Amino acid sequence: MKTYVFDASALFGFLQKRAAANKVNELLKEALRGRADILMSAVNYGEVYGGILREHGLDRAVATMSAVHALPIRLMDATPQRAFRAAEVKSKYKLYYVESKYKLYYVDSFAAALAIEYKATLVTSDSDFRRLGHDFPMFWLKV
Repeated sequence: MKTYVFDASALFGFLQKRAAANKVNELLKEALRGRADILMSAVNYGEVYGGILREHGLDRAVATMSAVHALPIRLMDATPQRAFRAAEVKSKYKLYYVESKYKLYYVDSFAAALAIEYKATLVTSDSDFRRLGHDFPMFWLKV
């Protein structure tokens, strides 16, 4: 069974019905059929909630995340060990970003660390992940 890790941009793209929504929907269907496992860090999940909260207010954020809860996405806790791994991923790739326009944010490093931990494919449209493509597979969503 194939394992995927969604970062916030994957779920945002799906919810906002961007061009990436069809690809994300196909992955969700594969998970419903038992052919894929989709993971998401609770930190990235919270990032989605925060974005909706800022843009549309509390009622819409709560309603949207209640609907998302029914999707076949397995939320993974931000344990102390995962927080350390995320910091290590951020630190490892910091050297690459000194003169680059790409910067891996700590919240994004949770998705990357989870993909590394589970030997999974990271699903993203976030260009900040461009430098990480050699450590694990990436499923790039077009925005």
